[in-house]
Amino acid sequence: MHRSAPRLTRILACAAVPVMLVVAGCSSDSGDKDKKDSSGSSSSSTAPSAKKSESTVEPAKFTALPNPCKSIASKTVTSLVPKTKSKGGTTANSSDTAYRAGCSWNGLDDKGVKGSQYRWLDVGFTRFDSDQALGSGATRAQQDYMKQVAKAREAEGAKKVAEASVPGIGEQATKITYDLAKTSEDFKYATIVARTENVVVTLTYNGAGYAGAKTPSADDILKGAEKAAKEAVASVATTTADSKPDAPSGSTEPGGSSKSGEKATDKKTS
Repeated sequence: MHRSAPRLTRILACAAVPVMLVVAGCSSDSGDKDKKDSSGSSSSSTAPSAKKSESTVEPAKFTALPNPCKSIASKTVTSLVPKTKSKGGTTANSSDTAYRAGCSWNGLDDKGVKGSQYRWLDVGFTRFDSDQALGSGATRAQQDYMKQVAKAREAEGAKKVAEASVPGIGEQATKITYDLAKTSEDFKYATIVARTENVVVTLTYNGAGYAGAKTPSADDILKGAEKAAKEAVASVATTTADSKPDAPSGSTEPGGSSKSGEKATDKKTS
């Protein structure tokens, strides 16, 4: 009887060992599962916040450009460019008229022994789309606006260069005036660079007197440029996607991968 007691104790002790191991194993599995559940819930809870923190750019306002040769009223063109060679204007070369478009007019008013008056007028449009990586269309247009102002200010051979802001034309506008001697004559130049939302408009008007004719005044050239620029900028707001000029196939917007180095419009030398 006394010998069986220790034996019974040993049997109970051995039986208890597997039970403890099983409990410990369950506790370990339960802990791992809790960690996995906790990790899963944590990652799922952070995913939406990551998406929320990803900012989106504002959509571009204008989705098309106006017909550049119709952006300035015919009567305005006639008054600024007497005896114009083509009242309908000459379309500028462009890789994509959906993003770049331009038109020019020029004419020589021959007054016989009193000499002749020459005038040149051209307008160019550049449109920018919004891009998640590059920014909103308006921001991209503002950057291009500054580049076009600098380009006009640094015209080769320009003298008496003057620059000032112009109120009442788009969101922002700058006028650049200067004198330039070419073909043995003194030319008066006025360039207006304006931005309306995601579109940049660059307009240049210049003139000279030939064969003894008087050189046009800088004020008259500037007034003509401002009048034409207002009309060109206003035409952007009345343009719809259906009325834009036909775009050549295989072309891209300004800053696109295949045409990133191109100018807004490929203008002929005035």
